[in-house]
Amino acid sequence: MERLRQNFITIQQKVEKAARKSGSRAEDITLLAVTKTVDIETTQQAYQLGIRDFGENRTRELNRKQAALPAGRWHMIGRLQSNKLKDIIGRVHLIHSLDSWHMAEEIDKRARYLETEAAVLLQVNISGEEQKTGVEPADVATLLDSLGQLLSLRLYGFMTMAPLASVGEESRPVFAELYNLREKLKEQFFANVELKYLSMGMSQDYEVAIEEGANIVRIGSALFG
Repeated sequence: MERLRQNFITIQQKVEKAARKSGSRAEDITLLAVTKTVDIETTQQAYQLGIRDFGENRTRELNRKQAALPAGRWHMIGRLQSNKLKDIIGRVHLIHSLDSWHMAEEIDKRARYLETEAAVLLQVNISGEEQKTGVEPADVATLLDSLGQLLSLRLYGFMTMAPLASVGEESRPVFAELYNLREKLKEQFFANVELKYLSMGMSQDYEVAIEEGANIVRIGSALFG
């Protein structure tokens, strides 16, 4: 618990420093604790320290940990599967990994059935890596324009990942490009779209991500070790 506390304090200090550098406020940046390799007890300890947002990349683990910590705000950060949407829609605060029009339709269909709204982020493949899912930057505006057809899905921003080998400064161009894309598209109107979140940056590069406009950072190893 003490090591977790110290890690959290260190992260908070770095978030505050990066926020000042970018002209934003630390309190406006969400620390999303990634618990995919973390047991339930440690996850509960993180909540006791004041962390409120938690992310899982597998549906089964998300449901299991959410049942143990229902007071947390749970996020789905992993790749989506149509047959698992019934275990996600209506249960999570935010889906970070919408990566296609087909999946948007599937999410909307499930949300309409449950008479709820599905809050999502669009995953954008800024780095252009073939192994990564996500919409190509050139195709983002077209997809956003189409979302007006989907009455139970609401898009609140973008998510991206820098190349896995990138550390710190190496990630900056990727984050800067997503920020610029968001700023450009904010000048246009898209129904069911509010571009207020940029989910980018992980343990190895979250400070740079904040400097480039991130307001959600996904942190696992730097917090939990």
